Amino acid sequence: MTESSSLAGWTSEDFTDAGITHQLFTRGSGPGVVLLPEVPGMTPEVMGLADHLVESGFTVTVISLFGDPGRPLSPGYALASTARACITREFRALATRADRPVAGYVRAVARRLHDRTGGPGVGVIGMCFSGGFALAAAVEPVVLAPVASQPAVPFGVTPGRRGDLGMSDEERDTVAERVRSEGLCLLGLRFSEDRLSPPDRFRSLRAAFGDGWLPIVISSRAGNPAGIGTGAHSVLTHPDAGTPGHPTHDARAEVVAFLRDRLTGAGTAVHTGGALRNAPLDPPGQERAGG
Repeated sequence: MTESSSLAGWTSEDFTDAGITHQLFTRGSGPGVVLLPEVPGMTPEVMGLADHLVESGFTVTVISLFGDPGRPLSPGYALASTARACITREFRALATRADRPVAGYVRAVARRLHDRTGGPGVGVIGMCFSGGFALAAAVEPVVLAPVASQPAVPFGVTPGRRGDLGMSDEERDTVAERVRSEGLCLLGLRFSEDRLSPPDRFRSLRAAFGDGWLPIVISSRAGNPAGIGTGAHSVLTHPDAGTPGHPTHDARAEVVAFLRDRLTGAGTAVHTGGALRNAPLDPPGQERAGG
């Protein structure tokens, strides 16, 4: 998929809130979903996920948080984009228990999209660098389906950072209250051997949000049946996410089912393994077989 073709059909506009401006790309119809790209930005792979969500019946707004919209992934591009993101105050990539300005911006975009689509609320999906931003966005009442795929910020260079939730204490408390009083659920995904998205973070999220935290951990241990490498990181944009029967394909299906369920008021069941069951998905430490 080329740079131009990956953006075909998407309407773009600038949006400013609290002094932060980013370009928004929107397409589709149905309940609203805000998609936050992973580093280096809105690559063809990220836009492939966005198109999949549109085809699944959602109105999707992609926020161009970093990088050049539509630019293909390359090692140099990823390195340069990561370096810029790490020194940007909006993201506070190394801070712990931090109130990040970007989370407030994402909440404003969520409200804006909900004003357009209506319905019970909207979903927010973050990946890698942006994973925790999606969870912190759940402070906003219209956010009913927060999804964090391989959340990596703050970078786990110390034990404290590896277990950090990626949000401030005040945001944690607000989200936890929504879990208790509203039945809010937060969906998380990672590969079992992924060091960029450490298991300590998922354990901390379970401790903070209890059964409101729904983890999907896909086995990437050596010799797993699906042949997933031990260095695998990106779940929803994995090269095999479009291949029926692959664990990452199933993970995409679970995310779509979670969004549909939460944004259409259908109840508390989520899709897993070809059937619907009630949350939570996996107890701490349990992994999907990977095939």
